[in-house]
Amino acid sequence: MSGFVKERSCPFTEHLWVFNIPQHLREREALQRIITTLANKNEELHNFIETLNHLLAGVQVNSSRVVSDLEEEFDTLFSILEEAKESMTNTIKQEQARKSHELQNQMLQSTNALESSEELLEFATHALDIKDQEAFTKVSNAVLLYVRVVTMAPAFRLTMKPKATDTMSHLMVDFSQERQLLQGLRFLPVPRAPEFEVQDCLVVDNAVTVVWRMPAEDSKIDHHILEYRKANHEGLPRVQDERCWEIVDNIKTTEYTLTGLKFDSKFMNFRVRACNKAAAGDYSDPVTLETKAFNFGFDPSSSHLNLKVEENSVEWDPQGSKGLDSKVKGKENKGRSGTPSPKRGSTPRSPAPRGGRDRFTGESYTVLGDTSIDSGQHYWEVEALKDCKSYSMGVAYRNMGKFDQLGKTNSTWCIHVNNWLQSSFAAKHNNKAKSLEVAVPERIGVYCDLDGGLLSFYNADSKQLLHMFKTKFSQPVVPAFMVWCGGLSLMTGLQVPSAIRSFQKAENGLGGSNSSLNNMPQ
Repeated sequence: MSGFVKERSCPFTEHLWVFNIPQHLREREALQRIITTLANKNEELHNFIETLNHLLAGVQVNSSRVVSDLEEEFDTLFSILEEAKESMTNTIKQEQARKSHELQNQMLQSTNALESSEELLEFATHALDIKDQEAFTKVSNAVLLYVRVVTMAPAFRLTMKPKATDTMSHLMVDFSQERQLLQGLRFLPVPRAPEFEVQDCLVVDNAVTVVWRMPAEDSKIDHHILEYRKANHEGLPRVQDERCWEIVDNIKTTEYTLTGLKFDSKFMNFRVRACNKAAAGDYSDPVTLETKAFNFGFDPSSSHLNLKVEENSVEWDPQGSKGLDSKVKGKENKGRSGTPSPKRGSTPRSPAPRGGRDRFTGESYTVLGDTSIDSGQHYWEVEALKDCKSYSMGVAYRNMGKFDQLGKTNSTWCIHVNNWLQSSFAAKHNNKAKSLEVAVPERIGVYCDLDGGLLSFYNADSKQLLHMFKTKFSQPVVPAFMVWCGGLSLMTGLQVPSAIRSFQKAENGLGGSNSSLNNMPQ
């Protein structure tokens, strides 16, 4: 058969069609498949051989390096032993010289005393042989006088006890323990995985202290490596939203404190590993700590058109409403010159919205936060630009009217700073103000306890209380801000500072007797 059977109406004809392929074509196709398979296998073998060659070279290089390190360690050990030997030998020689000097001096003095004693003995012996009584008396008196003179000499008052002994045993060295240590020299083991002491870990004031221990005492541990990352779920990390580990290296103790954190996630994962001079050990089982804090930003859709809003900053923008209809704008600014006043005059009509941003208008230069507070205790901080003329911060109900200004309605609470014309610092609510007789801090902390009905303002640095509102919030509130001729920056992801928690506990313990709680009509 020399052609293909194209009829494929049934399995039998399909079978005929396949087997009607010329034999040489089938053989060529089979050979081509074999060639392709062999080529792929050859490439795999080439790559594998290259990998093996690389590993062999690495084994050679690393072995040489380890041997070199070992020789260096032993050379260092020998050097230390030689230095110790030389120092100890010098000590023995110095002790030998001291004792020899003392004994030789004592011997010289004793020898001189002996010579004097022998002379006196000989003179006295000769005196005994004198027969003449007068001569004997003269000689005897001379001997007695000589005895008095000689015995007064230092040599005759010497102690007969040696000033030094010949023993040198106090300079002997016992190397039995060192010998055992040297005989027990082994290659450094890989350190075991540390274990977290979860009950001792602490999360407070946007700082996290983690504590761990080694499962066995190991004096060879050189340092620890701590790794951490943020997470939005409890438990082990999930693959789909894993974040990169941040690394803190060369920790010499078994605890570490991370400070200045922004808690923009609900949890943080931690793991740690121990390292000796040779290697890093396995990671510990990860531990997850809760780092819950209030996170929000400015809501651009709620801002006045004259405010330039980013996530964590807002600035006065006098050109922001240039896109409005010129007639409407002309009516709105009629009778004004220069920069608009922050003081509220007649209520203008709402201008035509631009891009849906018609939440606030007129002189309500307001922007709200993008997250409501419906329960719990929360804290955030606000910092004003140095040239900011007028600004307010506080909370409000979401039903705040588009012409409403912070502190001038019964649904808004704030403190207001005015640096325009005449400086003032006041707490405002329900169109009533209380002057605050303190300096305006650079950063102001805002504490809101919705369940407890408290809104407090603090110096963010010193935690000095500036003012406290006490009320019963009838609905969730939202952070609210006003700014004119300047700007504000927002810091969130902050825990309630421990100093403020302590203050609030003290206030609750006093039954809320502080006059700042009810110093304004609610």
